Amino acid sequence: MRTRRGVAWIAGVLCAVAMLPVATANADNPIIQTIYTADPAPLVHNGRVYLYTGHDEDGSTNFTMREWRVWSSADMVNWTDHGSPLNLASFSWADANAWAGQVVARNGNFYWYVPMRSRSTGAMAIGVAVSSSPTGPFRDALGHPLVGNGEIDPTVFIDDNGQAYLYWGNPRLWFVRLNTDMISFSGGPTQIPLTTAGFGTRTGNPSRPTLFEEGPWVYKRNGLYYLVFAARCCSEFIAYSTGTSPTGPWTFRGTIMPTQGSSFTNHPGVIDFNGSSYFFYHNGALPGGGGFTRSVAVERFTYNADGTFPTITMTAAGAPQVGTLNPYVQQEAETIASESGVETERSSEGGMNVGWIENGDWIKVKGVAFGAGATSFSARVASATGGGRIELHLDSLGGTLVGACTVPGTGGWQSWRDVSCSVSGATGTHDVYFRFTGGSGFLFNVTWWRFNAL
Repeated sequence: MRTRRGVAWIAGVLCAVAMLPVATANADNPIIQTIYTADPAPLVHNGRVYLYTGHDEDGSTNFTMREWRVWSSADMVNWTDHGSPLNLASFSWADANAWAGQVVARNGNFYWYVPMRSRSTGAMAIGVAVSSSPTGPFRDALGHPLVGNGEIDPTVFIDDNGQAYLYWGNPRLWFVRLNTDMISFSGGPTQIPLTTAGFGTRTGNPSRPTLFEEGPWVYKRNGLYYLVFAARCCSEFIAYSTGTSPTGPWTFRGTIMPTQGSSFTNHPGVIDFNGSSYFFYHNGALPGGGGFTRSVAVERFTYNADGTFPTITMTAAGAPQVGTLNPYVQQEAETIASESGVETERSSEGGMNVGWIENGDWIKVKGVAFGAGATSFSARVASATGGGRIELHLDSLGGTLVGACTVPGTGGWQSWRDVSCSVSGATGTHDVYFRFTGGSGFLFNVTWWRFNAL
């Protein structure tokens, strides 16, 4: 029997509103809706944003996390699921706590710095994995921790002169200078002084007089170094400091994102992409969400003229789309702006596929540029039951129906075949809703789709 492995609670809540107008059916923040995610770490590479996250297990009542995940997007709204290329089993020396990490690119490789509990010491330590691809697979580069002093939340910054720095810490804040191989360092860990001038004043906790809590994120902009961090648990907000060098001294600048949402933690990630600036964070906004079942979201923002941050508020709308999506090239079915009910899994043909589809489930992709018009639609599907239908609607779940493809039984959930159907009325640029219909139980899987023009 095929049983649902992931966020069944999302299907139960969102399918109930699937036929409502899109404005109330589902929002685009959080940007990942098929599982709970936390601790976003975005990376810009070759015209795409790669988003690395942790994975909060369903029903967790603690920080139960066993793997890391990766998504990517070229337009900031349609995110492709690349699965989990790294997990606790990738590190022979670790046994728990796949917590917040970050990926950086250098030397033609991608280095993923992640904290885990050491099997031998029982304390948190930071490892590093390496891959030649931003989507993995990643492997343990060392076979042992890179650093290990019981603290967490690594972030890496490479300065203009090529010197790389690894920062981490909770309750203290540390850095080391990484060598160019990115898997070793020169000198020993250096503790950054947590002064109230540098990191603000916390009241009511004499052992932690500053606001710094955890989750540092370091970068440089217009000659100024920024250290963004989660502040004053609990509940946390996001604050920042600036400095004239990557090692300080730091000057506290204030709050970026005030305490809000239903998660008592938060975690920042800041990038520039295609001429705009973006702030990633997490909250507990998905059904069943909270402090241990979090969800990654993003906002676009503009720095003030003096380089300071504006106040950024969590929204359900999220960032606007950059450009459009081309429907006339093969698109992964797991490229999603929002959804109801579906989940993803590894495909026997490589990559991921969408599965656990039931009657009334749906996927939305935003800003699909049909131009003069599509004449047909193709998809690669598999079904161990009797299949169902893929309905193609424009702009809302009940919007114009421009085509419907019948999906037959194929003899297995990974027994793939192509289906196609005619399309009429798909011109211009629209959001597209793939609505899945059929009988009871799980219907079929989809691994890719494509519209075809004249």
